[in-house]
Amino acid sequence: MLAMSELQRLSEILHMPSSVHDMAAIIYRKTLNEGLVRGRSIGGMVAGALYAAVRFTKLPRTLKEIAEASQRTQKEIARSYGVIVRNLEMKMPIDDPIYYVTKVAEKAKVSSDVEGLAINLIGEAKRKYATTGKDPSGLAAAILYLSARMLKEKVTQARLAKAANVTEVTVRNRKRDLMKSLNLKKV
Repeated sequence: MLAMSELQRLSEILHMPSSVHDMAAIIYRKTLNEGLVRGRSIGGMVAGALYAAVRFTKLPRTLKEIAEASQRTQKEIARSYGVIVRNLEMKMPIDDPIYYVTKVAEKAKVSSDVEGLAINLIGEAKRKYATTGKDPSGLAAAILYLSARMLKEKVTQARLAKAANVTEVTVRNRKRDLMKSLNLKKV
């Protein structure tokens, strides 16, 4: 009961669709049946189950957002998530940065032209395997910054970094990597 009320609280704070909430509840019950909760915090395991549901449904939410809402550390949630995925033998899809481009573009209030170009560029970067192993939020912010510069729209790295919940340094580093892999000259 404690776990389900915590899951409900997190779902409301993060505005989770009911399908994601229900999937997280099922995942948590499976962890309970497997005895994985024993010796671990209920809150951490609930947050881990929610993160697993988010990843499985490809909802663009980060571990950091879930950590802030749950008042648990990212490390604890990541550890719980790892325990869940390993022991329940779940095959998790890889986060697609395209979903994050739309989310970050909305938060940063950039034009739809910039967002469209960013989606095209991120598709090209994916084909060249430039996105592999990179945080999708940072990639989204960097590709939006590049697109804005190409279309001469004024958007700061700081604004995009804040919208993506990453540092400006991350935006700069991802921008440099993307420029190299996409063969873009000075933008």
